[in-house]
Amino acid sequence: MLVEPVGGGDLAEAATSSEPPARRAEQFLTLLRRVIPFDGAWLGLADPFHPSYTMLASLDLADPVLECLAGPQGARDMEETGADRLVRPWSPSDMPFPVDELPGWAECLIPAGYRGGLALAVHASGGRHVGFLGLPWAGREAPTPGMRQWLADVVPLLGHAVDPLRSLSAIAGLVQGAFAGVLLHEDGPVVALPGLAGHALLDADSALVPAARAELAAAQVHATFLWPLGGCHAPDGHAQVHVMRVRTALAVRLDAMVLLAPPPHLQGLTPRELQILGLLVRGDSNAQIARALVVSARTVAAHLEHILAKLAASTRTLAAVHAQRSGLYVPWWPS
Repeated sequence: MLVEPVGGGDLAEAATSSEPPARRAEQFLTLLRRVIPFDGAWLGLADPFHPSYTMLASLDLADPVLECLAGPQGARDMEETGADRLVRPWSPSDMPFPVDELPGWAECLIPAGYRGGLALAVHASGGRHVGFLGLPWAGREAPTPGMRQWLADVVPLLGHAVDPLRSLSAIAGLVQGAFAGVLLHEDGPVVALPGLAGHALLDADSALVPAARAELAAAQVHATFLWPLGGCHAPDGHAQVHVMRVRTALAVRLDAMVLLAPPPHLQGLTPRELQILGLLVRGDSNAQIARALVVSARTVAAHLEHILAKLAASTRTLAAVHAQRSGLYVPWWPS
């Protein structure tokens, strides 16, 4: 039964507070307990590319139970019951077979004294699956319709509270004029960044993605460079690319954020000169640049003379430093 009403303002305040996600989650679970009399609570964040969850917050659950819930068996149980996909709260009483036939329950929850409860997949805006909420209790009694409806009504607020991409979207907003962006997963996939459009340059098979990873590996934390639009000769101009290391300390194992923004003033540099600057930044000699671009060394020398004049740099080294610091180069990447 419902035990105590909770105002929507309390939940909204917990969901939108400036506290870290784990603290927001703990506040939310405490408020849930005022309505649903559970004996323990667990909120895990999902990795979109692995069948696993990382605990974000919990109440009154022993470590072995938490380890089980966050492990592969817990994820398999959620998948087998469909609980990781449902938008309505799920209970063991809903299953067509005894709950002890689920390995996770039989090996973990039942020995710990739990036989009933409520569970629900947690989604952020746009229906993106971000986690899983489990509220077990000792008895076998089924949750009331009121409990189910109330939990279904408030879980969108919970999704907003714990969304691990929420803070990253805020960071993306600091890049002036950013019009597209993605997140790079540690294992390779590209993850959409909420609040920004996608772009063909940011597709997983685009040459920009591995180039961005390479530039970030060299810069460690942040890199800014240019990328041609419409082909290597930039018939449609350039986009400015920002790539930065991200660390959420949460379940999604993200490596970097890549954003596209309008280009800065190019100081009269041509697409070819921007390419040559990219090779200078890499440390190539004139001969190496000539081989990469399939041109003569004399042609490279002429381009370098123009580059030094446009950047007001006295040496190629100073030109490379200026280009790297201001992002005025196109990194070399085999087509």
